[in-house]
Amino acid sequence: MPRPLVIGNGRIMVTFDGNLEMRDFFYPHVGQWNHLQGNRNRLGVWTEGRFSWVSEPSWEKCLSYKEDTLVTDCRAFNAELEVSLLVNDAVHRRENIYLKRIVVQNLANREREIRLFLGQDFSVDENEVGDTVFFDPFRHVLCHYKRNRYFLIAGRSSRGFFDQFATGVKGFAGAEGTWRDAEDGVLSGNAIAQGSVDSVIGFNLFLPPWGEETIFYWICVGRNIQEVRALDQFVREQTPEELLFRTETYGRAFLSVHPREEQLVEDLSPQLLNAYRRSLLVIRAHVDSEGAIIASPDSDILATNRDHYCYLWPRDGAFIAYSLIKAGYGRLTRRFFDFCADALTDKGYLLHKYNPDGTAGSSWHPWLAEGVIQLPIQEDETALVLWALWEYYQEERDLEFVLKQYHAFVRPAANFLCGYVDKALHLPAESYDLWEERRGIFTFTASTVYAGLRAAGDLAELFGQPRLAERYRQSAEEIREGILEHLYDPAREYFLRGLIFNRETGCFEPDPTVDSSVAGVFLFGVLPPHDYRVGKTMEKVRETLWVKTPVGGIARYYGDYYFRQTEDLSRVPGNPWIICTLWLAQYYLRVARSVEELRRARELLEWCVRHSLPTGVMPEQLHPFTGAPLSVAPLAWSHSAYVTTLQEYCARYRELLRAREELQFTFG
Repeated sequence: MPRPLVIGNGRIMVTFDGNLEMRDFFYPHVGQWNHLQGNRNRLGVWTEGRFSWVSEPSWEKCLSYKEDTLVTDCRAFNAELEVSLLVNDAVHRRENIYLKRIVVQNLANREREIRLFLGQDFSVDENEVGDTVFFDPFRHVLCHYKRNRYFLIAGRSSRGFFDQFATGVKGFAGAEGTWRDAEDGVLSGNAIAQGSVDSVIGFNLFLPPWGEETIFYWICVGRNIQEVRALDQFVREQTPEELLFRTETYGRAFLSVHPREEQLVEDLSPQLLNAYRRSLLVIRAHVDSEGAIIASPDSDILATNRDHYCYLWPRDGAFIAYSLIKAGYGRLTRRFFDFCADALTDKGYLLHKYNPDGTAGSSWHPWLAEGVIQLPIQEDETALVLWALWEYYQEERDLEFVLKQYHAFVRPAANFLCGYVDKALHLPAESYDLWEERRGIFTFTASTVYAGLRAAGDLAELFGQPRLAERYRQSAEEIREGILEHLYDPAREYFLRGLIFNRETGCFEPDPTVDSSVAGVFLFGVLPPHDYRVGKTMEKVRETLWVKTPVGGIARYYGDYYFRQTEDLSRVPGNPWIICTLWLAQYYLRVARSVEELRRARELLEWCVRHSLPTGVMPEQLHPFTGAPLSVAPLAWSHSAYVTTLQEYCARYRELLRAREELQFTFG
């Protein structure tokens, strides 16, 4: 199930599924550690002898955010129970505090008791072994803990703090979980449990006909009992109402000081603009305070992958940083560049992916294959950080920061790129492709290395090293020549996906698979978008990879097997991806010769909005027949591609409109 709601503050990240159940709780890094690990923190209602969890089908649910904030705005309605819940969730803008407001509405024309239950199903540090949960009578709270992770759970209504509680064992010795204890409306009051544990708190509300009551609930997170008690005291003194208001205000302030908003154009529909602003907020939630930008928090991918997307891929991070830079939030990316400089190996390359704490992430790229030693890297990941850093300097002119990066990252990375080449082909040596599936020499990778070395050359010149600048630029030009000589197929009239080394023949052989990533040729400036070779290539991409169902969209490449839904490749060459569809939109933007010709790109932007979740969250890919999200949702890269493309659309619109006005003035 996707995560239509994501909230966070750079240290805590919390997600909810479509049933309003909390599914992921990350701390102390965005993406690490997940103390729910996909478990469910439940919400349930008892009244007049009947009980129902909000996740059950009898509840109608509407999920959204408060406009221009990372505060949720949800409603759950149960006609059988005659109960409605209005729910807001937030993570405090600064402190390690999760906040929740629930307005319980009695929809019956009679006075009655309604009991509200909230369950906590933590697996602290991603493992339920050795957890403890206990009732703290000094503060009337529950506390889950293990080692240096403490989660204090508190809540109050107008009558005072929660009325009931229970702790117990889950998933062990025949016990499903303490949440079952809530289903008769009465909790046991068991004050402590150890091992694999969960807990529930309950509120007994007495509501008049058509009356309502507001519940506030909060979770304070820290390293010890003193720290979480201090945070709890802070909530009580400031009041949860006030803290929710401040968090809501902060979200709007984040967008209101948006330095590029005035550059957006009147041609945009409210839907396109709202998706842009929502994308910026979703991206912000993916940025860890220490610099990592994770791909996605959706832990349900564990069911099919036995791994997750809670890593920094330097490639994804570079694209996301680029979108923030272009949107005017460049200073937010500085710690990302620091992170990459710290992660750089002594040889000058970045590894496959990283945990948010800076350690190396899991990988399936071997150091030895068929008896041959190789680097387990995707070379574009190193190159793209160089490219993004130069874009940062151009926008921010932050000379001192970039000088630090020049010595820590730029020179060692650029020296590696210069040396890691196939001298016969004048192309980057073999590495894994951006889809992480095959090893070879790829058009996309070569294009990013070209752009990375061009950026390094510009930075070397900026810092007074002209000979080094010339070396980097010469290496970039040789790679460009290699791309045009070896990766463009004049007979097929499009750029190859790449070259694959045949161990038997000892030669590189062309891989002619039509792949959307060949858009890198124009995205990174190897050729201008109006070049006929680019035009033929993108025409081939559009013709071959457009999904020929009512869903539409561009697939990654012909025959994509990742989450494949059909073998009818003529109709569905692969599932449609947001980022691949937006690469086509960016091509349309760059070749448009009039404001009217921008329509093709705008239609693809509108396609992305239509295929987002109702909350505005964008997935990685879509089911080709239903349009439902596949793989993970949200995917930060999808949101960043949307932000970048909309910015490009507005810039191109203004440029073409100005050209038309000048033409009209010249000729009357």
